Amino acid sequence: MLESFFQVLLEFTEGMGYFGVFFLMTIESSFIPFPSELVIPPAAYLASKGQMNIFLIIFFGIFGSLIGALINYYLAMFLGRPIIYSLTEKKFTSLLLINSKKLKKAEKFFLKYGEFSTFTGRLIPVVRQLISIPAGFTRMKLIPFMFYTSLGAGIWVVILAVIGYTGGLI
Repeated sequence: MLESFFQVLLEFTEGMGYFGVFFLMTIESSFIPFPSELVIPPAAYLASKGQMNIFLIIFFGIFGSLIGALINYYLAMFLGRPIIYSLTEKKFTSLLLINSKKLKKAEKFFLKYGEFSTFTGRLIPVVRQLISIPAGFTRMKLIPFMFYTSLGAGIWVVILAVIGYTGGLI
């Protein structure tokens, strides 16, 4: 059963191509929970078989992560803390696995570690998707936000790509 799931995932990834990697990583980094572990490793596995290019997978994975993070950043910046927190109490956000407790955790992390937290936060599950929101609340300067986000997302994407690629060589 697991093997058939993996096969479906590979076929889906191959069919979507690089745009699929970009699109799904954008979703993964926005407020919609979608595991990057289901995007990058299968694509990297296909790269190990010569069906995709590992460098393009990494590029589009990082670029998608940045765009998703910018969505959260701008939503938080324009809507503000009170509206974002009130949205976490709505039923639809619980379906997205978002609640005020998780958002408070990300905000505390950001306030404790400052701008650098947009880098480290990209490497921590749950915080990864939400760390852009407190950056938007505080109107963190855009260039450092994009730099730290891309750097953290880049490390995460490369780790997943290495796992997928080397798994394909075994």
